[in-house]
Formats: sequence, structure tokens, C-alpha cells
Amino acid sequence: MKMVTAVIKPFKLDEVREALSQVGVQGITVTEVKGFGRQKGHTELYRGAEYVVDFLPKVKVEVVVKDADVERCIEAIVKAAKTGKIGDGKIFVTPVEQVVRIRTGETDESAV
Repeated sequence: MKMVTAVIKPFKLDEVREALSQVGVQGITVTEVKGFGRQKGHTELYRGAEYVVDFLPKVKVEVVVKDADVERCIEAIVKAAKTGKIGDGKIFVTPVEQVVRIRTGETDESAV
């Protein structure tokens, strides 16, 4: 199993959720996060004073899928989250050693 973690623009969340649902992903975890990459933030004007916004609001979407479903999952996220502009985000894929469903005690793929 793999965990697919995508950091995306907040307004793309609904499109990504729908795209993942269409490829069979049943559960996702969403976290509001802040960060920056090549964007390096930007400057804003507040009450006449200019200040630098280093960390931009993003959304982190995490899903755990079977190894065979990873590529479909990545393709769905890229298609839904892409605007073609800087700051579209990143996708990270990491191995998952074990999963346990607390309610039933099911483990690994049956727990996903």
C-alpha cells in the first residue's frame, strides 16, 4: 500500500475530491496547511503598510491506496488540481507498512 499526499491550492479541493471518488478512492484526509515553494510568498498592503506573506494557504490531501491504484490516483489529482500556474502543488508517494481499522480490528488492505 502507498500513501499519496497532495499539497494543492485550496479552491481545487472539491475538484480533486470528485476526481478521486471517480477512480474509486473511498476515504481521504484533508488538512489546511501553509507553506511555500518556488512561489516564495508575496507582498500585500494592509492599512497602508506593506508586508510579506511568506506562507501561502494550501490544502493537504492524503489517501491510502493499493499499489495497483497509485498511478490512477496520481493522474486524477494532477488532472483536477492543475491550473498551469506556479503554486499548483506537489504529490508525494510513500510506502505504508501497516493499517488497522480501530472499530473492527481489520488490517492492511481490508482496513483501507
